[in-house]
Amino acid sequence: MPMQNEMIKVDGMSCNHCKMAVEAAVKKITGVAAAEVNLAEKTLQVEYDNEKADMAMIRQAIEDVGFEVA
Repeated sequence: MPMQNEMIKVDGMSCNHCKMAVEAAVKKITGVAAAEVNLAEKTLQVEYDNEKADMAMIRQAIEDVGFEVA
């Protein structure tokens, strides 16, 4: 399984609720193994199987819950 590890800058996150919303949305994507938000740095570390998921899907999931991928 070819795993990709990406660090994504996410604008608009300011609290634990934001963190949980982004992580939950991204973890719902088939192929995503891990999603961890760093609120202080406003980043999302995501590990995914690039045969099942891609950055466009991840970006869309983040935008669908109201945040912007920088």
